[in-house]
Amino acid sequence: MKDKTLPQLFIIYLRYMLGFAFVFAAIVKIQGLRFTADSGASNPINSAWHYFETMYQSGIYWKFIGIGQFLAGFLLMTQRYAKLGALLFLTVIANIFFVTISYDFNYTPVITGSMLLATILLIIWDWSTFKILFNKTPVLENKKRWEHDKSWEIIGLIMVLITIFSRLELTPNSVLIGFPLLLITGIIGLIIGWKRKKLY
Repeated sequence: MKDKTLPQLFIIYLRYMLGFAFVFAAIVKIQGLRFTADSGASNPINSAWHYFETMYQSGIYWKFIGIGQFLAGFLLMTQRYAKLGALLFLTVIANIFFVTISYDFNYTPVITGSMLLATILLIIWDWSTFKILFNKTPVLENKKRWEHDKSWEIIGLIMVLITIFSRLELTPNSVLIGFPLLLITGIIGLIIGWKRKKLY
């Protein structure tokens, strides 16, 4: 199955999507800014808002969370280091998922739960390598696959840069420009990757 085109393509773009979500969310934390608006401050029983506010007020811990998210997302988007990224992503998204089901986050657990399942899928995809973590002999993949083409790495790095720029600007225009740029980059990457597929 790992040699088939569509599954490989699905995994490549799943890494991009998950990675983008973390990189985008991490920037404000690294900057030391609030992730959410202060709209919950007027509601004394809004436990979700108070949870985020407590983490924000911690300062260093808030930035540490952001760095962890950024690193996990970045590694996923590079494709080359996606295995390490998936492991880091799993630890972070599992924590986020349990936070969202522990507090009043409305429908957020549906999103975080989906991200957790998607990350588990990435772990299963590379299970032949991850076996070593359970004292089992890993299966080294010597066969060249389309998934490992250099073009995906370049596209991933471009996407990271676009995400960082659009988030740092943090204006309606930069976000409106950033998302279409990511979509266009993804489409261009697909075209380039498809043309290079014959090499594999």
